[in-house]
Amino acid sequence: MLQSLRIRNLALLDAVELEFEGGFTAVTGETGAGKSILLGALSLLAGARADKTVIRQGAAACEVEAALFFADARKLDAALAALDLPPCDDGVLILKRSLPRDKPPRISVNGSLATLSSLQALGELWIDFHGPGEPRRLLKEGCQRELLDLFAKNEAARTKYDAAYRAWRDLEAERDRLLGAEKLSPDQIDFLKVQLARIDALDLTEEAIAALERDFARQQSAQEIVQLAAGISQGLSGEDGLLGRLAALLREARQLESFDPASKALADRLQSASVELGDLDGEFSTLATSLNFDAEQAEELQSKMNAWLELKRKHGTKVEAVVAARDEMRRRLELQSDVEGSLAKLDQQIAESGKAARKAATELRATREKAGASLEKAAAKVIAQLGFKKADFRVRLAALPDLGVHGDCAVEFLFSPNVGEAPLPLSRIASSGELARVMLALKSVLAATDDVPLLVFDEVDANVGGEIGRIVGEKMADIAGQHQVLCVTHLPQVAAQAANHLVVTKDQSGDRAAVAIEPIHGNRKQRVGELARMLGDRTAKSALAHAEELLKGR
Repeated sequence: MLQSLRIRNLALLDAVELEFEGGFTAVTGETGAGKSILLGALSLLAGARADKTVIRQGAAACEVEAALFFADARKLDAALAALDLPPCDDGVLILKRSLPRDKPPRISVNGSLATLSSLQALGELWIDFHGPGEPRRLLKEGCQRELLDLFAKNEAARTKYDAAYRAWRDLEAERDRLLGAEKLSPDQIDFLKVQLARIDALDLTEEAIAALERDFARQQSAQEIVQLAAGISQGLSGEDGLLGRLAALLREARQLESFDPASKALADRLQSASVELGDLDGEFSTLATSLNFDAEQAEELQSKMNAWLELKRKHGTKVEAVVAARDEMRRRLELQSDVEGSLAKLDQQIAESGKAARKAATELRATREKAGASLEKAAAKVIAQLGFKKADFRVRLAALPDLGVHGDCAVEFLFSPNVGEAPLPLSRIASSGELARVMLALKSVLAATDDVPLLVFDEVDANVGGEIGRIVGEKMADIAGQHQVLCVTHLPQVAAQAANHLVVTKDQSGDRAAVAIEPIHGNRKQRVGELARMLGDRTAKSALAHAEELLKGR
Protein backbone atom coordinates (compact mmCIF):
# COMPACT_ATOMS: atom_id res chain seq x y z
CA MET A 1 0.00 0.00 0.00
CA LEU A 2 0.96 3.64 -0.45
CA GLN A 3 2.44 4.85 2.84
CA SER A 4 3.65 8.35 2.08
CA LEU A 5 3.85 10.82 -0.78
CA ARG A 6 6.01 13.92 -1.07
CA ILE A 7 5.41 16.47 -3.83
CA ARG A 8 7.51 19.56 -4.61
CA ASN A 9 6.78 22.24 -7.24
CA LEU A 10 4.28 20.31 -9.31
CA ALA A 11 1.91 22.58 -11.28
CA LEU A 12 0.39 25.02 -8.74
CA LEU A 13 1.51 23.00 -5.71
CA ASP A 14 4.51 24.30 -3.78
CA ALA A 15 5.12 21.46 -1.35
CA VAL A 16 3.19 18.80 0.51
CA GLU A 17 3.96 15.63 2.44
CA LEU A 18 1.09 13.20 2.92
CA GLU A 19 0.75 10.05 5.00
CA PHE A 20 -1.75 7.45 3.79
CA GLU A 21 -3.70 4.74 5.58
CA GLY A 22 -5.12 1.56 4.16
CA GLY A 23 -8.72 1.27 3.05
CA PHE A 24 -10.81 3.90 1.28
CA THR A 25 -9.49 7.47 0.91
CA ALA A 26 -11.69 10.16 -0.65
CA VAL A 27 -10.22 13.23 -2.34
CA THR A 28 -12.55 16.21 -2.64
CA GLY A 29 -12.39 19.90 -3.47
CA GLU A 30 -13.95 22.58 -5.62
CA THR A 31 -13.91 22.10 -9.37
CA GLY A 32 -10.56 23.40 -10.60
CA ALA A 33 -9.00 23.29 -7.13
CA GLY A 34 -6.20 21.02 -8.33
CA LYS A 35 -7.26 17.50 -7.40
CA SER A 36 -5.62 16.27 -10.60
CA ILE A 37 -2.22 17.31 -9.18
CA LEU A 38 -2.36 14.45 -6.67
CA LEU A 39 -3.21 11.96 -9.41
CA GLY A 40 -0.56 13.52 -11.63
CA ALA A 41 2.09 12.91 -8.97
CA LEU A 42 1.09 9.24 -8.74
CA SER A 43 1.10 8.99 -12.54
CA LEU A 44 4.66 10.33 -12.65
CA LEU A 45 5.75 7.64 -10.19
CA ALA A 46 3.95 5.02 -12.27
CA GLY A 47 6.02 5.98 -15.32
CA ALA A 48 3.78 8.45 -17.15
CA ARG A 49 5.57 10.68 -19.61
CA ALA A 50 5.72 14.37 -18.74
CA ASP A 51 7.18 17.56 -20.14
CA LYS A 52 8.65 20.47 -18.22
CA THR A 53 5.42 22.47 -18.32
CA VAL A 54 4.36 20.59 -15.17
CA ILE A 55 7.12 22.34 -13.18
CA ARG A 56 5.76 25.12 -10.96
CA GLN A 57 6.55 28.51 -12.45
CA GLY A 58 9.69 30.01 -10.94
CA ALA A 59 10.94 26.65 -9.59
CA ALA A 60 14.10 24.93 -10.80
CA ALA A 61 12.60 21.42 -10.66
CA CYS A 62 9.62 19.39 -9.51
CA GLU A 63 10.07 16.25 -7.42
CA VAL A 64 7.77 13.41 -6.46
CA GLU A 65 8.68 10.69 -3.99
CA ALA A 66 6.67 7.83 -2.50
CA ALA A 67 7.13 4.97 -0.08
CA LEU A 68 5.02 1.83 -0.58
CA PHE A 69 4.78 -1.19 1.71
CA PHE A 70 4.24 -4.77 0.52
CA ALA A 71 3.44 -7.44 3.10
CA ASP A 72 4.66 -10.01 0.56
CA ALA A 73 7.31 -8.44 -1.68
CA ARG A 74 8.47 -11.62 -3.45
CA LYS A 75 6.80 -10.83 -6.78
CA LEU A 76 8.00 -7.23 -6.62
CA ASP A 77 11.55 -8.25 -5.68
CA ALA A 78 11.62 -10.66 -8.63
CA ALA A 79 10.63 -7.79 -10.94
CA LEU A 80 13.28 -5.55 -9.37
CA ALA A 81 15.92 -8.23 -9.87
CA ALA A 82 14.92 -8.61 -13.53
CA LEU A 83 15.38 -4.84 -13.90
CA ASP A 84 18.74 -4.97 -12.12
CA LEU A 85 17.43 -2.80 -9.27
CA PRO A 86 17.87 -3.24 -5.49
CA PRO A 87 15.27 -5.32 -3.63
CA CYS A 88 12.85 -3.88 -1.11
CA ASP A 89 14.09 -3.34 2.43
CA ASP A 90 11.55 -4.90 4.83
CA GLY A 91 8.95 -4.80 2.07
CA VAL A 92 9.28 -1.04 1.44
CA LEU A 93 9.61 0.27 -2.12
CA ILE A 94 11.00 3.81 -2.49
CA LEU A 95 10.28 5.63 -5.75
CA LYS A 96 11.60 9.07 -6.62
CA ARG A 97 11.33 11.14 -9.78
CA SER A 98 12.83 14.55 -10.39
CA LEU A 99 12.17 16.76 -13.41
CA PRO A 100 14.61 19.70 -13.49
CA ARG A 101 14.01 22.62 -15.78
CA ASP A 102 17.57 22.84 -17.12
CA LYS A 103 18.91 19.31 -16.58
CA PRO A 104 17.99 15.77 -17.65
CA PRO A 105 15.28 14.06 -15.57
CA ARG A 106 16.32 11.68 -12.81
CA ILE A 107 14.58 8.53 -11.57
CA SER A 108 15.58 6.35 -8.65
CA VAL A 109 14.16 3.10 -7.26
CA ASN A 110 15.26 2.05 -3.79
CA GLY A 111 18.10 4.55 -4.07
CA SER A 112 19.42 3.24 -7.40
CA LEU A 113 19.17 5.10 -10.72
CA ALA A 114 16.46 3.70 -12.98
CA THR A 115 14.88 4.26 -16.40
CA LEU A 116 11.38 5.40 -17.29
CA SER A 117 10.59 1.96 -18.73
CA SER A 118 11.59 0.38 -15.39
CA LEU A 119 9.24 2.77 -13.59
CA GLN A 120 6.45 1.81 -15.99
CA ALA A 121 7.07 -1.91 -15.45
CA LEU A 122 6.94 -1.48 -11.68
CA GLY A 123 3.86 0.74 -11.93
CA GLU A 124 1.86 -2.18 -13.28
CA LEU A 125 2.54 -4.01 -10.02
CA TRP A 126 1.44 -1.36 -7.52
CA ILE A 127 -1.18 0.98 -9.04
CA ASP A 128 -4.22 0.75 -11.30
CA PHE A 129 -5.83 3.97 -12.58
CA HIS A 130 -9.53 4.31 -13.43
CA GLY A 131 -10.02 7.81 -14.75
CA PRO A 132 -12.64 9.41 -16.99
CA GLY A 133 -11.00 7.85 -20.04
CA GLU A 134 -10.13 4.54 -18.38
CA PRO A 135 -13.50 2.84 -18.90
CA ARG A 136 -12.91 3.16 -22.65
CA ARG A 137 -10.39 0.33 -22.16
CA LEU A 138 -13.38 -1.83 -21.40
CA LEU A 139 -14.40 -1.55 -25.03
CA LYS A 140 -11.30 -3.46 -26.15
CA GLU A 141 -11.45 -7.24 -26.56
CA GLY A 142 -8.06 -7.61 -24.91
CA CYS A 143 -9.20 -5.87 -21.73
CA GLN A 144 -12.36 -7.97 -21.56
CA ARG A 145 -10.36 -11.17 -22.00
CA GLU A 146 -7.89 -10.12 -19.29
CA LEU A 147 -10.71 -9.41 -16.84
CA LEU A 148 -12.33 -12.78 -17.53
CA ASP A 149 -9.02 -14.63 -17.13
CA LEU A 150 -8.38 -12.76 -13.89
CA PHE A 151 -11.80 -13.78 -12.57
CA ALA A 152 -11.21 -17.38 -13.70
CA LYS A 153 -7.74 -17.48 -12.09
CA ASN A 154 -6.47 -18.73 -15.42
CA GLU A 155 -2.76 -18.12 -14.88
CA ALA A 156 -1.84 -21.83 -14.93
CA ALA A 157 -4.04 -22.60 -17.95
CA ARG A 158 -2.70 -19.55 -19.80
CA THR A 159 0.91 -20.53 -19.06
CA LYS A 160 0.28 -24.06 -20.32
CA TYR A 161 -1.35 -22.82 -23.51
CA ASP A 162 1.33 -20.18 -24.13
CA ALA A 163 4.06 -22.84 -23.95
CA ALA A 164 2.18 -25.24 -26.24
CA TYR A 165 1.32 -22.49 -28.74
CA ARG A 166 4.90 -21.19 -28.90
CA ALA A 167 6.27 -24.71 -29.42
CA TRP A 168 3.82 -25.30 -32.29
CA ARG A 169 4.53 -21.95 -33.95
CA ASP A 170 8.31 -22.43 -33.62
CA LEU A 171 8.08 -25.74 -35.46
CA GLU A 172 5.98 -24.18 -38.21
CA ALA A 173 8.52 -21.37 -38.53
CA GLU A 174 11.31 -23.95 -38.84
CA ARG A 175 9.37 -25.72 -41.59
CA ASP A 176 8.86 -22.42 -43.45
CA ARG A 177 12.54 -21.65 -43.09
CA LEU A 178 13.47 -25.07 -44.44
CA LEU A 179 11.14 -24.71 -47.41
CA GLY A 180 12.52 -21.27 -48.17
CA ALA A 181 16.14 -22.15 -47.60
CA GLU A 182 18.45 -21.75 -50.56
CA LYS A 183 19.49 -25.07 -52.07
CA LEU A 184 23.25 -25.55 -51.98
CA SER A 185 25.15 -26.09 -55.23
CA PRO A 186 27.58 -29.03 -55.58
CA ASP A 187 30.50 -26.61 -55.18
CA GLN A 188 29.00 -25.22 -51.98
CA ILE A 189 28.50 -28.72 -50.62
CA ASP A 190 32.11 -29.66 -51.46
CA PHE A 191 33.33 -26.47 -49.79
CA LEU A 192 31.41 -27.23 -46.59
CA LYS A 193 32.75 -30.77 -46.54
CA VAL A 194 36.33 -29.51 -46.85
CA GLN A 195 35.74 -27.01 -44.03
CA LEU A 196 34.27 -29.73 -41.83
CA ALA A 197 37.22 -32.03 -42.52
CA ARG A 198 39.64 -29.30 -41.43
CA ILE A 199 37.69 -28.69 -38.27
CA ASP A 200 37.29 -32.38 -37.47
CA ALA A 201 41.05 -32.86 -37.85
CA LEU A 202 41.43 -30.95 -34.59
CA ASP A 203 40.36 -32.07 -31.14
CA LEU A 204 38.01 -29.19 -30.35
CA THR A 205 38.04 -29.32 -26.57
CA GLU A 206 39.26 -26.58 -24.27
CA GLU A 207 41.94 -28.89 -22.86
CA ALA A 208 43.21 -30.08 -26.27
CA ILE A 209 43.41 -26.56 -27.72
CA ALA A 210 45.19 -25.29 -24.59
CA ALA A 211 47.73 -28.15 -24.95
CA LEU A 212 48.20 -27.37 -28.65
CA GLU A 213 48.88 -23.70 -27.97
CA ARG A 214 51.23 -24.60 -25.13
CA ASP A 215 53.23 -27.17 -27.18
CA PHE A 216 53.48 -24.77 -30.11
CA ALA A 217 54.78 -21.99 -27.89
CA ARG A 218 57.36 -24.42 -26.40
CA GLN A 219 58.45 -25.54 -29.85
CA GLN A 220 58.94 -21.94 -30.94
CA SER A 221 61.22 -21.40 -27.94
CA ALA A 222 62.71 -24.90 -27.85
CA GLN A 223 66.31 -23.80 -28.33
CA GLU A 224 66.12 -21.24 -25.53
CA ILE A 225 64.35 -23.71 -23.24
CA VAL A 226 66.94 -26.45 -23.87
CA GLN A 227 69.87 -24.10 -23.28
CA LEU A 228 68.44 -22.71 -20.05
CA ALA A 229 67.38 -26.11 -18.68
CA ALA A 230 70.77 -27.65 -19.53
CA GLY A 231 72.56 -24.74 -17.92
CA ILE A 232 70.56 -25.14 -14.72
CA SER A 233 71.25 -28.90 -14.68
CA GLN A 234 74.96 -28.23 -15.17
CA GLY A 235 74.93 -25.78 -12.30
CA LEU A 236 73.38 -28.39 -10.07
CA SER A 237 75.34 -31.56 -10.97
CA GLY A 238 78.27 -30.46 -13.14
CA GLU A 239 81.84 -29.89 -12.06
CA ASP A 240 81.85 -27.68 -9.00
CA GLY A 241 78.01 -27.78 -9.04
CA LEU A 242 75.76 -27.30 -6.05
CA LEU A 243 75.21 -31.02 -5.48
CA GLY A 244 78.96 -31.73 -5.21
CA ARG A 245 79.52 -28.82 -2.85
CA LEU A 246 76.45 -29.79 -0.85
CA ALA A 247 77.78 -33.37 -0.45
CA ALA A 248 80.95 -32.02 1.21
CA LEU A 249 78.85 -29.84 3.50
CA LEU A 250 76.65 -32.81 4.38
CA ARG A 251 79.73 -34.86 5.42
CA GLU A 252 80.80 -32.02 7.71
CA ALA A 253 77.28 -31.81 9.16
CA ARG A 254 77.34 -35.51 10.00
CA GLN A 255 80.75 -35.04 11.61
CA LEU A 256 79.26 -32.19 13.66
CA GLU A 257 76.46 -34.53 14.66
CA SER A 258 79.00 -37.01 16.09
CA PHE A 259 80.27 -34.28 18.44
CA ASP A 260 76.85 -32.73 19.12
CA PRO A 261 73.88 -35.11 18.71
CA ALA A 262 71.52 -32.12 19.09
CA SER A 263 72.55 -30.99 15.59
CA LYS A 264 71.15 -34.14 13.96
CA ALA A 265 67.96 -32.33 12.91
CA LEU A 266 70.04 -29.76 11.06
CA ALA A 267 72.03 -32.45 9.26
CA ASP A 268 68.78 -34.22 8.29
CA ARG A 269 67.39 -31.00 6.79
CA LEU A 270 70.59 -30.50 4.81
CA GLN A 271 70.26 -34.05 3.51
CA SER A 272 66.62 -33.39 2.50
CA ALA A 273 67.74 -30.30 0.60
CA SER A 274 70.35 -32.41 -1.18
CA VAL A 275 67.68 -34.95 -2.19
CA GLU A 276 65.33 -32.17 -3.45
CA LEU A 277 68.14 -30.59 -5.48
CA GLY A 278 68.92 -34.02 -6.96
CA ASP A 279 65.29 -34.38 -8.05
CA LEU A 280 65.32 -30.90 -9.56
CA ASP A 281 68.49 -31.75 -11.47
CA GLY A 282 66.80 -34.80 -12.96
CA GLU A 283 63.73 -32.79 -14.04
CA PHE A 284 65.75 -29.98 -15.61
CA SER A 285 67.86 -32.58 -17.41
CA THR A 286 64.70 -34.30 -18.72
CA LEU A 287 63.28 -30.95 -19.86
CA ALA A 288 66.51 -30.22 -21.75
CA THR A 289 66.25 -33.50 -23.68
CA SER A 290 62.44 -33.73 -24.11
CA LEU A 291 62.13 -30.83 -26.54
CA ASN A 292 64.08 -32.44 -29.28
CA PHE A 293 61.22 -32.31 -31.83
CA ASP A 294 61.96 -34.26 -34.94
CA ALA A 295 61.07 -32.69 -38.28
CA GLU A 296 57.87 -34.72 -38.67
CA GLN A 297 56.58 -33.78 -35.21
CA ALA A 298 57.43 -30.13 -35.74
CA GLU A 299 55.66 -30.08 -39.10
CA GLU A 300 52.54 -31.73 -37.66
CA LEU A 301 52.42 -29.29 -34.76
CA GLN A 302 52.87 -26.34 -37.11
CA SER A 303 50.10 -27.65 -39.38
CA LYS A 304 47.63 -28.04 -36.50
CA MET A 305 48.43 -24.59 -35.18
CA ASN A 306 47.97 -23.04 -38.62
CA ALA A 307 44.61 -24.77 -38.93
CA TRP A 308 43.49 -23.52 -35.50
CA LEU A 309 44.56 -19.94 -36.26
CA GLU A 310 42.58 -20.01 -39.51
CA LEU A 311 39.48 -21.32 -37.73
CA LYS A 312 39.79 -18.59 -35.09
CA ARG A 313 40.05 -15.95 -37.79
CA LYS A 314 36.93 -17.23 -39.59
CA HIS A 315 34.66 -18.21 -36.74
CA GLY A 316 35.81 -16.53 -33.54
CA THR A 317 38.53 -16.79 -30.95
CA LYS A 318 36.65 -19.12 -28.59
CA VAL A 319 36.45 -22.90 -28.96
CA GLU A 320 32.66 -22.79 -28.55
CA ALA A 321 32.36 -20.38 -31.52
CA VAL A 322 34.21 -22.79 -33.79
CA VAL A 323 32.14 -25.72 -32.48
CA ALA A 324 28.94 -23.77 -33.20
CA ALA A 325 30.13 -23.06 -36.74
CA ARG A 326 30.94 -26.74 -37.23
CA ASP A 327 27.49 -27.79 -36.00
CA GLU A 328 25.79 -25.29 -38.31
CA MET A 329 27.76 -26.66 -41.30
CA ARG A 330 26.73 -30.19 -40.42
CA ARG A 331 23.11 -29.12 -40.08
CA ARG A 332 23.14 -27.47 -43.51
CA LEU A 333 24.64 -30.55 -45.10
CA GLU A 334 22.19 -32.85 -43.34
CA LEU A 335 19.27 -30.75 -44.54
CA GLN A 336 20.59 -30.84 -48.10
CA SER A 337 21.06 -34.57 -48.00
CA ASP A 338 17.60 -35.30 -46.61
CA VAL A 339 15.26 -32.35 -47.15
CA GLU A 340 12.24 -34.56 -47.72
CA GLY A 341 13.02 -36.63 -44.65
CA SER A 342 13.50 -33.49 -42.55
CA LEU A 343 10.20 -32.06 -43.79
CA ALA A 344 8.39 -35.29 -43.03
CA LYS A 345 9.83 -35.35 -39.53
CA LEU A 346 8.88 -31.72 -39.00
CA ASP A 347 5.36 -32.33 -40.29
CA GLN A 348 4.92 -35.11 -37.73
CA GLN A 349 6.23 -32.89 -34.95
CA ILE A 350 3.97 -30.04 -36.07
CA ALA A 351 0.94 -32.33 -36.05
CA GLU A 352 1.70 -33.54 -32.53
CA SER A 353 2.50 -30.06 -31.29
CA GLY A 354 -0.64 -28.61 -32.89
CA LYS A 355 -2.72 -31.30 -31.22
CA ALA A 356 -1.21 -30.41 -27.83
CA ALA A 357 -1.84 -26.71 -28.45
CA ARG A 358 -5.47 -27.32 -29.43
CA LYS A 359 -5.97 -29.45 -26.34
CA ALA A 360 -4.56 -26.70 -24.14
CA ALA A 361 -6.78 -24.16 -25.93
CA THR A 362 -9.85 -26.34 -25.31
CA GLU A 363 -8.99 -26.55 -21.62
CA LEU A 364 -8.49 -22.77 -21.49
CA ARG A 365 -11.81 -22.15 -23.24
CA ALA A 366 -13.58 -24.47 -20.79
CA THR A 367 -12.31 -22.46 -17.82
CA ARG A 368 -13.41 -19.25 -19.54
CA GLU A 369 -16.88 -20.60 -20.27
CA LYS A 370 -17.35 -21.68 -16.66
CA ALA A 371 -15.99 -18.41 -15.30
CA GLY A 372 -18.03 -16.40 -17.82
CA ALA A 373 -21.28 -17.83 -16.49
CA SER A 374 -20.30 -16.94 -12.92
CA LEU A 375 -19.09 -13.47 -13.92
CA GLU A 376 -22.38 -12.75 -15.69
CA LYS A 377 -24.34 -13.41 -12.51
CA ALA A 378 -21.98 -11.59 -10.16
CA ALA A 379 -21.58 -8.52 -12.38
CA ALA A 380 -25.29 -8.31 -13.21
CA LYS A 381 -26.10 -8.25 -9.50
CA VAL A 382 -23.76 -5.33 -8.81
CA ILE A 383 -24.82 -3.48 -11.99
CA ALA A 384 -28.41 -3.70 -10.79
CA GLN A 385 -27.39 -2.18 -7.46
CA LEU A 386 -25.73 0.68 -9.37
CA GLY A 387 -29.03 1.79 -10.92
CA PHE A 388 -29.62 -0.56 -13.84
CA LYS A 389 -32.51 -2.51 -12.36
CA LYS A 390 -33.37 -4.34 -15.57
CA ALA A 391 -29.93 -4.46 -17.15
CA ASP A 392 -28.56 -7.55 -18.82
CA PHE A 393 -24.84 -8.40 -18.82
CA ARG A 394 -23.42 -11.26 -20.85
CA VAL A 395 -20.00 -12.79 -21.51
CA ARG A 396 -19.79 -14.24 -25.01
CA LEU A 397 -17.00 -16.49 -26.28
CA ALA A 398 -16.68 -16.52 -30.08
CA ALA A 399 -14.74 -19.31 -31.76
CA LEU A 400 -11.74 -18.25 -33.85
CA PRO A 401 -10.98 -19.88 -37.22
CA ASP A 402 -7.54 -20.94 -35.96
CA LEU A 403 -5.47 -20.85 -32.82
CA GLY A 404 -4.19 -17.43 -31.81
CA VAL A 405 -1.85 -16.02 -29.22
CA HIS A 406 -4.63 -15.98 -26.63
CA GLY A 407 -6.38 -19.25 -27.46
CA ASP A 408 -9.12 -20.46 -29.80
CA CYS A 409 -11.79 -17.96 -28.81
CA ALA A 410 -12.41 -14.23 -28.54
CA VAL A 411 -14.06 -12.73 -25.46
CA GLU A 412 -16.74 -10.07 -25.69
CA PHE A 413 -18.86 -8.40 -23.02
CA LEU A 414 -22.45 -7.64 -23.97
CA PHE A 415 -24.69 -5.18 -22.15
CA SER A 416 -28.25 -3.95 -22.26
CA PRO A 417 -29.17 -1.16 -19.83
CA ASN A 418 -32.90 -1.45 -20.53
CA VAL A 419 -35.44 -4.22 -20.30
CA GLY A 420 -36.61 -5.63 -23.59
CA GLU A 421 -33.47 -4.74 -25.49
CA ALA A 422 -31.09 -7.43 -26.67
CA PRO A 423 -27.56 -7.24 -25.18
CA LEU A 424 -25.09 -5.71 -27.61
CA PRO A 425 -21.31 -5.17 -27.47
CA LEU A 426 -20.39 -2.42 -25.03
CA SER A 427 -18.85 -0.32 -27.79
CA ARG A 428 -22.23 -0.05 -29.52
CA ILE A 429 -24.53 0.98 -26.69
CA ALA A 430 -22.81 2.17 -23.54
CA SER A 431 -22.45 5.84 -22.60
CA SER A 432 -19.43 6.99 -20.57
CA GLY A 433 -21.49 6.96 -17.37
CA GLU A 434 -22.76 3.45 -18.08
CA LEU A 435 -19.24 2.28 -18.86
CA ALA A 436 -17.91 3.74 -15.62
CA ARG A 437 -20.49 1.86 -13.61
CA VAL A 438 -19.92 -1.40 -15.50
CA MET A 439 -16.17 -1.06 -14.81
CA LEU A 440 -16.88 -0.35 -11.13
CA ALA A 441 -19.10 -3.43 -10.98
CA LEU A 442 -16.38 -5.61 -12.52
CA LYS A 443 -13.73 -4.19 -10.19
CA SER A 444 -16.02 -4.90 -7.25
CA VAL A 445 -16.45 -8.52 -8.38
CA LEU A 446 -12.73 -8.92 -9.09
CA ALA A 447 -11.47 -7.26 -5.91
CA ALA A 448 -10.48 -10.54 -4.27
CA THR A 449 -8.49 -11.80 -7.27
CA ASP A 450 -6.75 -8.59 -8.44
CA ASP A 451 -3.35 -8.34 -6.69
CA VAL A 452 -2.58 -4.68 -7.56
CA PRO A 453 -2.56 -3.03 -4.11
CA LEU A 454 -3.60 0.55 -5.00
CA LEU A 455 -6.68 1.38 -7.08
CA VAL A 456 -7.21 5.01 -8.09
CA PHE A 457 -10.67 6.13 -9.23
CA ASP A 458 -10.99 9.59 -10.78
CA GLU A 459 -14.62 10.73 -10.86
CA VAL A 460 -15.88 7.24 -11.59
CA ASP A 461 -19.15 8.47 -10.02
CA ALA A 462 -19.69 11.01 -12.81
CA ASN A 463 -23.28 11.26 -14.09
CA VAL A 464 -24.75 9.56 -11.03
CA GLY A 465 -26.18 10.93 -7.84
CA GLY A 466 -28.68 10.42 -5.05
CA GLU A 467 -29.21 6.85 -3.92
CA ILE A 468 -26.91 5.49 -6.62
CA GLY A 469 -24.14 7.73 -5.33
CA ARG A 470 -24.46 6.10 -1.93
CA ILE A 471 -24.22 2.66 -3.50
CA VAL A 472 -21.14 3.72 -5.48
CA GLY A 473 -19.57 4.71 -2.16
CA GLU A 474 -20.51 1.37 -0.66
CA LYS A 475 -18.85 -0.45 -3.54
CA MET A 476 -15.72 1.63 -3.08
CA ALA A 477 -15.71 0.69 0.59
CA ASP A 478 -16.20 -2.99 -0.33
CA ILE A 479 -13.26 -2.89 -2.75
CA ALA A 480 -11.20 -1.20 -0.01
CA GLY A 481 -11.55 -4.39 2.01
CA GLN A 482 -9.11 -6.00 -0.45
CA HIS A 483 -7.18 -2.98 -1.78
CA GLN A 484 -6.13 0.51 -0.88
CA VAL A 485 -8.58 2.78 -2.73
CA LEU A 486 -8.05 6.44 -3.63
CA CYS A 487 -11.11 8.11 -5.15
CA VAL A 488 -11.51 11.65 -6.47
CA THR A 489 -15.20 12.44 -6.10
CA HIS A 490 -17.75 15.27 -6.21
CA LEU A 491 -20.43 13.23 -4.45
CA PRO A 492 -20.83 13.67 -0.67
CA GLN A 493 -22.53 10.25 -0.55
CA VAL A 494 -19.29 8.70 -1.79
CA ALA A 495 -16.89 10.82 0.26
CA ALA A 496 -18.80 10.18 3.48
CA GLN A 497 -18.12 6.45 3.27
CA ALA A 498 -14.37 6.85 3.06
CA ALA A 499 -12.27 5.98 6.10
CA ASN A 500 -9.83 8.74 5.12
CA HIS A 501 -10.53 12.13 3.57
CA LEU A 502 -8.19 14.57 1.77
CA VAL A 503 -9.31 18.06 0.75
CA VAL A 504 -7.70 20.01 -2.08
CA THR A 505 -8.00 23.81 -1.97
CA LYS A 506 -6.75 26.63 -4.16
CA ASP A 507 -5.77 30.00 -2.72
CA GLN A 508 -5.74 32.92 -5.13
CA SER A 509 -5.62 35.73 -2.58
CA GLY A 510 -1.91 36.48 -3.13
CA ASP A 511 0.18 37.30 -6.14
CA ARG A 512 -0.13 33.77 -7.51
CA ALA A 513 -2.42 30.79 -7.10
CA ALA A 514 -1.37 28.08 -4.66
CA VAL A 515 -2.82 24.60 -4.16
CA ALA A 516 -2.87 22.83 -0.80
CA ILE A 517 -3.81 19.26 0.16
CA GLU A 518 -4.62 18.31 3.74
CA PRO A 519 -6.23 15.40 5.58
CA ILE A 520 -9.46 16.16 7.44
CA HIS A 521 -10.62 12.71 8.55
CA GLY A 522 -9.23 13.42 12.01
CA ASN A 523 -11.34 16.58 12.40
CA ARG A 524 -15.07 15.88 12.49
CA LYS A 525 -16.04 19.54 12.17
CA GLN A 526 -13.89 20.09 9.09
CA ARG A 527 -15.23 16.95 7.47
CA VAL A 528 -18.84 17.88 8.12
CA GLY A 529 -18.16 21.30 6.66
CA GLU A 530 -16.62 19.83 3.51
CA LEU A 531 -19.55 17.45 3.00
CA ALA A 532 -21.95 20.35 3.53
CA ARG A 533 -20.07 22.34 0.87
CA MET A 534 -20.45 19.40 -1.51
CA LEU A 535 -24.17 19.35 -0.69
CA GLY A 536 -24.46 23.01 -1.68
CA ASP A 537 -23.66 25.32 1.27
CA ARG A 538 -21.20 24.75 4.11
CA THR A 539 -23.07 27.30 6.28
CA ALA A 540 -26.63 26.06 5.71
CA LYS A 541 -28.12 24.21 8.68
CA SER A 542 -29.89 21.73 6.41
CA ALA A 543 -26.66 20.91 4.59
CA LEU A 544 -24.75 20.54 7.86
CA ALA A 545 -27.48 18.29 9.24
CA HIS A 546 -27.44 16.19 6.08
CA ALA A 547 -23.66 15.95 6.30
CA GLU A 548 -23.91 14.78 9.91
CA GLU A 549 -26.45 12.19 8.81
CA LEU A 550 -24.11 10.95 6.07
CA LEU A 551 -21.33 10.53 8.62
CA LYS A 552 -23.56 8.91 11.21
CA GLY A 553 -21.85 5.88 12.69
CA ARG A 554 -18.42 6.87 11.34
